[in-house]
Amino acid sequence: MTEERPKLAYRHTLGKGPTIVFLCGYASDMNGTKALALEEWAKANKRAFLRFDYAGCGASEGTFEEQTLAGWRDDALRILDEVVPGPVVLVGSSMGGWIMLLVARARPEQVLGLVGIAAAPDFTDWGFSHEEKLQLVEYSRIEQPSDYSDQPTITTHAFWEAGESNRVMDRPIDFHGPVRLLQGQQDPEVPWERATALAALFRSDAVQTWLVKDGDHRLSREDDIALILRAVQDVLALCSSSSS
Repeated sequence: MTEERPKLAYRHTLGKGPTIVFLCGYASDMNGTKALALEEWAKANKRAFLRFDYAGCGASEGTFEEQTLAGWRDDALRILDEVVPGPVVLVGSSMGGWIMLLVARARPEQVLGLVGIAAAPDFTDWGFSHEEKLQLVEYSRIEQPSDYSDQPTITTHAFWEAGESNRVMDRPIDFHGPVRLLQGQQDPEVPWERATALAALFRSDAVQTWLVKDGDHRLSREDDIALILRAVQDVLALCSSSSS
């Protein structure tokens, strides 16, 4: 890995391509339920798979509060350029769904398909109240209680500013491959209407939005995992048929 960014930790499973690359959510790491389930499926089916930690997260080097959305996008691009330079299918969870779209824009020839899980593009715009945005400007950071950890979730003004500079839902998304968007309708973090709005922006016709009526933000239950695996298989099959 290059010196400009911290050294990244990753786990690469060799197998048939395209390589499935899992992109974590905010303040998450590569050892989550969904990433490990995808890796297990990939190994069982001799499929290429990669999971990794963004800088400042999990086992990667770097300080979390020094990271930005643009930096994590660049981490994902480094992984594609240096570890899996061939064709890929991106699976993005929450914020990873935003990074997925930025990577697809930057590497249109390499990214063949997309699977979004509670994808949260542009959440710096709609995910913070007016008061929270004012706090970010005044104090350069905010701390919010986390439903997934004893530690508060920290957001810095630098991260928020980078997010605002990399919004993707203000224009059509020039991606023509297969897309599957999975979204829980009981998600307290991402309103399910965001998924249908996102789907409408793709230029691709091979886009489906799968709503899980009782699904939460994590979509990590056994039935949710089965649905994610089905979505990945759908996209892989469509990628295979289009290249044959």
